[in-house]
Amino acid sequence: MPSREVARLAKVDLDALPTLEVDDIAQESEPELIARGTAYANEYVRIQHAKTALLKNLATVIVALRIRHGDMRGSSGAYRKDVGQIYRQISEENQERLQTAVRWHIGNILRRHLTPRELERLDLKPTSPLERQQDSRAINAAIVAAGKAEQKAATSKKGRTSKNDEPPAPTVRETADQLRMVHAATNIMNQLSPDVINHAMTDGQRAKLDEELETIQKAIAKLRRITRKARSGA
Repeated sequence: MPSREVARLAKVDLDALPTLEVDDIAQESEPELIARGTAYANEYVRIQHAKTALLKNLATVIVALRIRHGDMRGSSGAYRKDVGQIYRQISEENQERLQTAVRWHIGNILRRHLTPRELERLDLKPTSPLERQQDSRAINAAIVAAGKAEQKAATSKKGRTSKNDEPPAPTVRETADQLRMVHAATNIMNQLSPDVINHAMTDGQRAKLDEELETIQKAIAKLRRITRKARSGA
């Protein structure tokens, strides 16, 4: 196949881009298919980068409008009227999707622009949507790690057997599992957010959390009595 034909397929004209069926490209050779697939993949990545930049820039414009109106929460009629003009030419379905994506970036920009005291005065959470997303991922990772550590410890304990009535001696793997579980538990505790506890929880939820923390505290105190006793040689 001529190289110019491959070069033609390697370019994507978005304005004339059709939705393909398999039959449409059934006669193309492997080099043509590879060139076509590569072009689509590269263009998708390029569009994604451009889309993110456009969303961030639109969010920056909207924050600038909030500053101009002296309305950082974006609740005044004058501000809403101006923003409405931005979205007016977009279909309602696309408006909702676009506004949801832009709000995420607005939240991040506001946390960079405003001081913690200003955020508190506006009754806005001090953490940005990005930080909350990262926290959520860290929490999920900590929970998964704790589950894996618990499963490994249970497997190690179940696999131990003894020929006499005395319990079998712990293995190196089993002692390591104890440390893994403590490490995982520590990670989970570190993910507890004072912001969520103070601003998102109900009084009943905070009371329940306090009960659970008290139970954890008692369990830790019991284990620490054992570790301290073992270290002292008593």
